[in-house]
Amino acid sequence: MSLLSDLINLNLSETTEKIIAEYIWIGGSGMDLRSKARTLPGPVTDPAKLPKWNYDGSSTNQAPGDDSEVILYPQAIFKDPFRRGNNILVMCDAYTPGGDPIPTNKRFNAAKIFSQPNVVAEEPWYGIEQEYTLLQKDTKWPLGWPVGGFPGPQGPYYCGVGAEKSFGRDIVDSHYKACLYAGITICGINGEVMPGQWEFQVGPAVGISAGDELWIARYILERITEIAGVVLSFDPKPIPGDWNGAGAHTNYSTKSTRNDGGIHVIKKAIEKLGLRHKEHIAAYGEGNERRLTGRHETADINTFSWGVANRGASIRVGRDTEKDGKGYFEDRRPASNMDPYVVTSMIAETTILWKP
Repeated sequence: MSLLSDLINLNLSETTEKIIAEYIWIGGSGMDLRSKARTLPGPVTDPAKLPKWNYDGSSTNQAPGDDSEVILYPQAIFKDPFRRGNNILVMCDAYTPGGDPIPTNKRFNAAKIFSQPNVVAEEPWYGIEQEYTLLQKDTKWPLGWPVGGFPGPQGPYYCGVGAEKSFGRDIVDSHYKACLYAGITICGINGEVMPGQWEFQVGPAVGISAGDELWIARYILERITEIAGVVLSFDPKPIPGDWNGAGAHTNYSTKSTRNDGGIHVIKKAIEKLGLRHKEHIAAYGEGNERRLTGRHETADINTFSWGVANRGASIRVGRDTEKDGKGYFEDRRPASNMDPYVVTSMIAETTILWKP
């Protein structure tokens, strides 16, 4: 095994200019990340200089068998924390050979929204709180839980420390450092209310980069849990009953909300979000109705509400924002399995572009 480890950690730059690029894309379910690697003649820092590539879309539920070629367009580059050196991770989106985005390519429409002059002028910032659950590989039961049984009730686990309260910290810390190495604006981690559940935060990131960074952070986490022999779940309510669900709270601000008097812009934005509540809920993740029950720090899925420092509301405005009269607000509705391209662009579209 030590030889295998030595080979995995070989420094290619000692013998060759060539690098390995891992092309990453989203599969047919909208949550299944796929990737494959290719050799490039030398280091690349600009995605526009990377070659397009293709894959068999019939094997990812994205194309029929008799016309299965799907084309990958490189969109963002990150340093590869697994191969290190000059090797890279490449976030791609997917197109037909004719150049049209395939139906599961949600990045294309998001990029269009983020390139609108009114949106560009507002410089939308996002901070996404990605919750997830670690499961035992053979039982699909949360890490640290007795097989077929339950731990003690919620209370001691949130930001908890100790062998009986915190499960999977080595995975979480490995992911934290790997994301920083990759160039992701990961800004924190914490243990969550349900044991075996954790959260990482990405941001502040501007526009389309928020989606790119969150997807790559998810990819890195999938790879680390693969190494650790643990299953990663983004299910919004992995365990029924008196246990917290998993969300992806999305914090949002614009130039106007960050400037003096921004609280009035925030209130108008919240009013618009309320008018399009159903449309947003429909796009905020599958199975979210199991999570948004009005209990466990959520608002009821059918009712739109907002409040200052209220974690039981659809939209939460922070105390600092209220005190300063400017800042950001938090959309607490998105589920852990939401698509960040969809959620971030929809918030910008509703609050900046949409005229009621």
